[in-house]
Amino acid sequence: MSNQGDIIIRDAREEDHEPFVQLLLDAYGQYADELPSERWEPYKEAIRASFHEGQPIARIIAEKDNAIIGSVQLFASSEEAYGRSDLHIPNPVIRYLAVSPHARGQGIATLLIRESIRRSRELGARRLNLHSSDMMSAAVRLYEHLGFERAYETDIYNGESLVKGFRIELDEAALRI
Repeated sequence: MSNQGDIIIRDAREEDHEPFVQLLLDAYGQYADELPSERWEPYKEAIRASFHEGQPIARIIAEKDNAIIGSVQLFASSEEAYGRSDLHIPNPVIRYLAVSPHARGQGIATLLIRESIRRSRELGARRLNLHSSDMMSAAVRLYEHLGFERAYETDIYNGESLVKGFRIELDEAALRI
């Protein structure tokens, strides 16, 4: 657990289940109108299930005034993150980075990425990966601003859109985020 001013970064606990899932739904809800219903509904169910499904290294939250305002899930590889060994990502992968719509612009996402970098380095990883799409343009701008570069070889085409791969080398520059 770390404290960043009045924001606490810590691992999610079982009692965080409902607010954790609600945060994800609130944060990702902005895409409900952009995705056709046949894509949004399964995506929404995957978001709901993410608290208990999969084998992340960590489910990390940002908390302020006893409320969860941000979260991220960190997986050991593409196999654990997506069930996709064919992506050949043997290092940690960020998924479901979310910040409450009411807490955006406060650096919460950066704090969660910084914590993911710290934990990845502790594991001996030299790279951190993630995936995003053009629909999530604000997130993509943040990733690029923080030093993530496109990892074209890890792109995923889901049948209707391109899900772009990104990576950051966990060198001294990444530690300054």
